[in-house]
Amino acid sequence: MSAGQAGQPRSTQSGSPEPPATVRGPALMAVFGLLAVTAVWGSTFFLIKDLVTRVPVLDFLALRFAVAAVVLLVFAFPSVRRLSPTARRRGIALGLVYGLAQILQTEGLAHTSASVSGFVTGMYVVLTPVLAGLLLRQRIGRFTWLAVALATAGLAVLALRGLSFGFGETLTLLSAALYALHIVGVGAWTNHRDAFGLSVVQIAVIACVCVLAALPGGMTVPHRAGDWVAVLYMALVAGAFALVMQTWAQAHLPPTRAAVIMCMEPVWASFFAVLFGGELLTFRMVAGGGLILAAMYTAELAPRRRLEDETPHLPV
Repeated sequence: MSAGQAGQPRSTQSGSPEPPATVRGPALMAVFGLLAVTAVWGSTFFLIKDLVTRVPVLDFLALRFAVAAVVLLVFAFPSVRRLSPTARRRGIALGLVYGLAQILQTEGLAHTSASVSGFVTGMYVVLTPVLAGLLLRQRIGRFTWLAVALATAGLAVLALRGLSFGFGETLTLLSAALYALHIVGVGAWTNHRDAFGLSVVQIAVIACVCVLAALPGGMTVPHRAGDWVAVLYMALVAGAFALVMQTWAQAHLPPTRAAVIMCMEPVWASFFAVLFGGELLTFRMVAGGGLILAAMYTAELAPRRRLEDETPHLPV
């Protein structure tokens, strides 16, 4: 059933439509859910920065997603069996896109600075409305474009210390395009009934992609107990929980709105770096974070079309 049918507001006896509270409630919960996801992702930056000094990046990705996939498949396999064949195929496609994006981003990071990588990866906030317009025939309003511009400016202020475009930046931009495609695909193909099962399929496919990428060089696993704690946190909380929550949230939000909210990730990363990583609070952090918050505020309060038209889910 498409979202337009599911979200159709009822009419009162006077003939005027009732406020679609049943849609607004889940949508608001979805916003807070995505904010929680970005906070979790932001908390992993200083953990990953330390861990990859001892474990190769591809090996870490393979281990992280393999642990997440095993746990989800053990406890949630019935949700996968309930998926239709079409939904399973879509989950596989989304997992392949996300897994390839992870590898391209990681390879690009080896050829550019972390700050530039963070900015270029964040370009998914620009590419998401472009792909949503092309693939879903979704009209993007001027307030949404304003939110995208503010988010992009915020990312630039937070991350950039100069930008020269080379091989690493090209790979990272390709990963950003794939992340945007993933956001659009999840928004179009997810409904609240299939969100959990679709997440499990995606995690399993991502794990397979990362393991295949890591195997040629041999697998290195952590030797410290603290490293295993970090891996488990990033696998179960920043991996399994985050993707399940993102998939569920995007069943209630349009792709571009979700992308703007997800730009809060570097803001949280800066917050945790100051709180736990020993970094100093700078004007750039405050200014960049303020612009991203303004973008999210604009995306949330901008005049939008009827709620049932907001999320262009494709029939399942």
